[in-house]
This record gives sequence, C-alpha cells and structure tokens, in this order.
Amino acid sequence: MKILLGGLAAILLAGIALLLAIRNNGPAVLDAFDRLTGGTRGTRLVAKAQYGSHPAQKLRIYAPADTDGPLPVFLFVHGGSWSWGDPDDYNFIARAIAPAGFVVVLAGYRLGEEGRYPVMLEDTAAAVAETVRLSPRFGGDPRRIVLAGHSAGAYDVVQVALETKWLAASGVKPRGVIGLSGPYDFYPFDKPSTRAAFGSVGAGAESQPINHARRDAPPALLIHGEEDTLVKPRNTRALASALEQAGASVETRFYPGFDHNAPLISLASPWRARRDVDEAVIDFARRVSEVSVPVQAETP
Repeated sequence: MKILLGGLAAILLAGIALLLAIRNNGPAVLDAFDRLTGGTRGTRLVAKAQYGSHPAQKLRIYAPADTDGPLPVFLFVHGGSWSWGDPDDYNFIARAIAPAGFVVVLAGYRLGEEGRYPVMLEDTAAAVAETVRLSPRFGGDPRRIVLAGHSAGAYDVVQVALETKWLAASGVKPRGVIGLSGPYDFYPFDKPSTRAAFGSVGAGAESQPINHARRDAPPALLIHGEEDTLVKPRNTRALASALEQAGASVETRFYPGFDHNAPLISLASPWRARRDVDEAVIDFARRVSEVSVPVQAETP
C-alpha cells in the first residue's frame, strides 16, 4: 500500500510540476515534448543571427537535412501578448515545417515597454528584410518568403504584410501570410495587453489589420479555434470579410473545440500526427511559394 501511495504521490507531483512549467513557459514545455516524441526530423539549426543590437532582435535559421536547390523561406513570429516570448522556445515550428522543404526562420522582437507600437512592427519588418538578405547563404530563395505567426505574432506579420509602408524600404513582397489565432480588429483597446502595447502610445484605427485590406495583398491563410476566448474568432472572420470585399485572396479554417493555443499546439508532436493544421499550413505555403515558370515564345 505504501508503495502504491508513494507512486501516486510521485505522479501527482510530476503532474503539478508539469502544470507549473506550462504556466511559466508553455512553448518551452511544448518544444521539449516535441523533441522527445518526434525527434529532430532531420532539421538542422544552421545559423543564429541578430538584425539589431537588442538581445530580442534575433533570428534562428533552420534547414532540412537534405537541401536540394533553393528552398522557399518560412518566417515565424511568436506570440505572447507583445510582452513575453522567445524564438528559442519555438524550435518545434522548424521541426514541423522544414522537413516539407522550407528554410525556416524564427524571429524575435522587442517586448513590453521597449516593444510598444509601432516598435513590434518595425522589428518584424527588419527581421523580414534581414531574413531575405541571409537566406541564400543557407539554401533559401529570398523571392519566395512566406510570413506566419501565432497570436500577437500573427498580428505582427499580418499588419506588416497588409500596411504597405513596413516593407516598402526593403522591397520585400511576401508570397503569402499565415495567421494562427490572430487579433486583427481590436480597436478601441479594451484589454490590459492591448492598452499597454497600443493605447499607452496613442495608437488608433491605423494600427488594425482590418483597416489595411487591399486587393493586391499577399494571399492569406487565417486559422482560428472556435473556442478561443482570449482572441475571439470574430477577428479572423472580420479580416477575411474585409479581404474578400477588397478582392484579395484569403482562406480560412475554423476548428470546433480549439482554444487559443490549440492551433499552435497542433504543430508539435505528438498532436501534429492527430490533426491537420500542419497539413493546411504546409499546403498553403507550398502553393503560394511555387516557382513560376515563364512561358517561352515559340521559335519561328
């Protein structure tokens, strides 16, 4: 009996420890689970880089083991309410996407008081520009870059892709943009996180992706869980409607029973094998980044 009780106590303590670890840094725990249950999947960290002097302005570049010719580039920006997060905890994104034939870049950006609007967008745009500059060294095709992000990171990449001024200086034209559980229509600011990151510096309607929908926007894939109470799925519905009305290409996927983090969790092992989020993301990224072969004129 003592052995049984001891075993149950150990399991209980392990469960409590796991819950505390997830609460303190969920992505890091998710990353560890992915590595333990799925392995490296032949994905290699090929470079650590900085695009600015701040420690958060960093890039982590991954490539599949076998790089045959220039590969499309998949840049991912993490979430965290614009106040926390670290690309080094999101290696599972690289292990999910790189084996499908992509160079994957995980980008960080300044957070909290240092990262208030529009700094997070300045950093995201700078990260995109530096990724385009560096990617050829590691087998990437800078002309075929797809931007993706979760939550606050989804806001960052979508706003940068839609509001033309952010990428104008670098001339980068993303082939597509993917948003997971993203906030795209949240003005006026009514949550502590948005008031801190946007309201505290007087941002207005210009800060909202929904107000920058345009016909020539990059194709978009927007994914949301129907049970997301942190960033309600109406954000994705509103942006998709605005893009459709503008004549832009947009695809949506809504998942019943998914909360805010479920789309992100679905990209990690062992959940990756049980859900189709990774398939949707990879399929979209492949389609929009396909090489266009010019039609040659017939020889007279």
